Amino acid sequence: MVSGSVRAVRGDAARRTTVGQLAAWRKAVDCVDDWDVGLEDDEAGAVMRTVARQLKLWRESAGLTQAEFGAAIGYGEELVSSVERGRRIPRPEYLDRADEILSAGGRLAALKEDLAEVRYPKKVRDLKKLEAEAIELGAYNNSVIHGLLQTVEYATSVFSARRPPFSADELEQRLAARVSRQRIVDGTVARPFFSFVQCESTLRRPIGGNMVMRRQLESLLEIAEFPNVDLQVLPLSREVNSGLAGSFRLLRLKDGGTIGHVEVQHISRVITDPKEVQLLDMRYGTIRAQALDPRESTAFIEKVLGETCP
Repeated sequence: MVSGSVRAVRGDAARRTTVGQLAAWRKAVDCVDDWDVGLEDDEAGAVMRTVARQLKLWRESAGLTQAEFGAAIGYGEELVSSVERGRRIPRPEYLDRADEILSAGGRLAALKEDLAEVRYPKKVRDLKKLEAEAIELGAYNNSVIHGLLQTVEYATSVFSARRPPFSADELEQRLAARVSRQRIVDGTVARPFFSFVQCESTLRRPIGGNMVMRRQLESLLEIAEFPNVDLQVLPLSREVNSGLAGSFRLLRLKDGGTIGHVEVQHISRVITDPKEVQLLDMRYGTIRAQALDPRESTAFIEKVLGETCP
């Protein structure tokens, strides 16, 4: 998940590091820098237009210019203008200060809930909604550790490897969004149930270097102990691998339906056609049968940890 995995790793020193990073990134999720609203994102655009209209009406009713209002809440006139034109998503503190200065009685501060989800890219929001509706999630990965299982350092390395590269703001945005999604993986609850199958190659590919991989592998061992998580490894020594076509996931929803999701390069696709979903379901069952069972997989991860990150 970015997970740091956002899960504590073994060893007191490593545990303190991971928990500290998780806390920092969760703070980033709640108080992230202002981001541009994607022009192609109709949902975010509609929310922002409503918020912008309310902010402008309250400011004008108070008889303040944009410059005066910005000075009062601690932001520049240019940013105030961008927010009121629906081009920038205001931080939570912006709305809190606006509510206070304009004596809005909590009406402006309440808009934080409307903005909470549109801070992230649309495909991330859509995926997060689907995951929230799932009672069971199964995923096979043969390129990287699954996003819900990634530590902060590992996820940073994955995103940083992208070409052309993300800007600093884009990188922060994607990391914060991933941390937000990872909250669903919680060992203290019974649902949803998670099944992950990782190809051995993802355990041995030193993304971010040995220390990053050490923390990532240790985090996997922690998550594997969650009662609602089955983590399996598909060894490279297997003569048959039914997952050579690439990574994918399956989500079983509360209404009894099942959907699939595949992502490659810049393409993210939700699969709802029953025949295609059935194909993925059959393939995932085969992959799980080809992989080591959860207990064997834990031992295998420990073995890889000792071999590649002494």
